[in-house]
Amino acid sequence: MPKAERYFVRGRHYHLTHRCHNRSFLFRFAKDRDVYREMLRQRLVKYQTPLLGYCITSNHVHLLVTAMSDTRISSLMESLEGDFAQYYNQRKNRSGAFWGTRFHAVAVEGGEYLWSCLNYIDLNMVRAGVVKHPSEWRWCSYNEIVGDRQRYRLIDTERIANLFGQIRDATPFRENYRHSISEKLQKCDLSRVSMWSESLAIGSAGYVQDIEERIYNRRKMDRAPTDSDAAATWVLKEELPGCA
Repeated sequence: MPKAERYFVRGRHYHLTHRCHNRSFLFRFAKDRDVYREMLRQRLVKYQTPLLGYCITSNHVHLLVTAMSDTRISSLMESLEGDFAQYYNQRKNRSGAFWGTRFHAVAVEGGEYLWSCLNYIDLNMVRAGVVKHPSEWRWCSYNEIVGDRQRYRLIDTERIANLFGQIRDATPFRENYRHSISEKLQKCDLSRVSMWSESLAIGSAGYVQDIEERIYNRRKMDRAPTDSDAAATWVLKEELPGCA
């Protein structure tokens, strides 16, 4: 996998995923999810990075962020994941890795692609069979997006509403999002869609091509790319998932 932090572009949205070491359920206790959430809140302020969606599960995390520079996301993640691992090891009197491999970043185009990504993130624990509705899982963005949680929010709800054309009043956006989640729960297969956590870019053909060219040009600057690099890492998607 290429070093994801090298390819952040100001103003673009990225779906970040990071798994616990060996996919272990190291987030199984609520108090650890609470600490991670608070550490995330602090880093979002420090690095001035808008958070659009998130879900802290029992063995991995999802974060949907907007890049405000080419380095802030990397700095945020390095600080957050390193400090949380240290906290956890001290609490558990353990040593060793908390996280698995490097976090993965998927560039997500706006509009319908961003909307689908938000839905996919908030439905994570429903797919896992832990809850029947995302409103029941307090470590995800659903309740913040629809306005049911007002205190200690992480989500930049005003920015999200603006991205979907609701500049002065976020109420229509919130209701549309609530309806979208309900509709997916009623009609769709909630199986995992790997492209959201394994691709490098999801969007229209032109968007994906631009991401591919940026990665290729950057890799040429670092070193000459090989055929195996392209085969292994350029998993770029144009289509939307059927139900995410």
